[in-house]
Amino acid sequence: MQVRRRKGDAVDGVLLLDKPVGITSNAALQVARRALNARKAGHTGTLDPLASGLLPIALGEAAKFAGALLDAPKSYRATLRLGVATASGDADGEVTARRPVAVDAARLDATLSRFVGTILQVPPMHSALKRDGRPLYEYARRGLEVERAAREVTIHRLERRRFEGDELDIDVDCSKGTYVRVLAQDIGEQLGCGAHLSALRRTRVGPLSLDDAIALDRLEGLDPAARRARLRPADLLLQELPRIDLDAEAAERLRHGQRLALGLRPVPRARIYDDRGRLAGVAAIDDGGVLAPLRLVNEECRESEPAP
Repeated sequence: MQVRRRKGDAVDGVLLLDKPVGITSNAALQVARRALNARKAGHTGTLDPLASGLLPIALGEAAKFAGALLDAPKSYRATLRLGVATASGDADGEVTARRPVAVDAARLDATLSRFVGTILQVPPMHSALKRDGRPLYEYARRGLEVERAAREVTIHRLERRRFEGDELDIDVDCSKGTYVRVLAQDIGEQLGCGAHLSALRRTRVGPLSLDDAIALDRLEGLDPAARRARLRPADLLLQELPRIDLDAEAAERLRHGQRLALGLRPVPRARIYDDRGRLAGVAAIDDGGVLAPLRLVNEECRESEPAP
């Protein structure tokens, strides 16, 4: 949906933000929300304060679909510091070991190739995963370590970009749930010298690219109209879902929360459009071909055009 003025000057749409280093994802979200005067906002996956890069922010009605990309694959550019291991796996952690770096490019590339595919990762203690109702980082701050089960993640692509001295730059395409700092630690252990993640930049979330994002300070420097012009349609978050177009009667019934027996192919989630090509919401289609609404766009926000 394109941006339109609403009561209180609130807006609806998707902002592709280039989050800076040094602030949390939620802090960046709140700055963007205030800059655009949106009633509500959500993001599609947290970046640590030490990380920068693509943070898609869903504002207003688009916030209903902020979770659509949580399961999407992600891409990163990461810098590893070889020869130095830290407690947290990143540059903020206490140094736990220093070892000489005696690695050539051939050995490095061979090591990286072994991490491509489905691998097991043990989640770091410095993470928001919960144990007995408490995030792991709370235990870590108290100097405690608890047992964590290894989890399967998938590394779709892992390529060396630069290798100079003890610094290694890599590009990573990975599944949801991948901890790049754990990947950095594991690569260091395989090389026999240890390593930690010294910089991280997210370049892609599903089909969305950092190339289309705006830096937070640049956004704040724009006038209100130019800020709103940076917003994209809400269905930008839904482009990987199958599309279903309804006629006027069916769309109206859907807007009232009715289930529709349309004999369609079953899918767990699909993006639904009305007869004018406007996003109506997201629905599921069961094995009997019945379409049931999951999340619907408010009628007052439907004066919009679909994403190209």
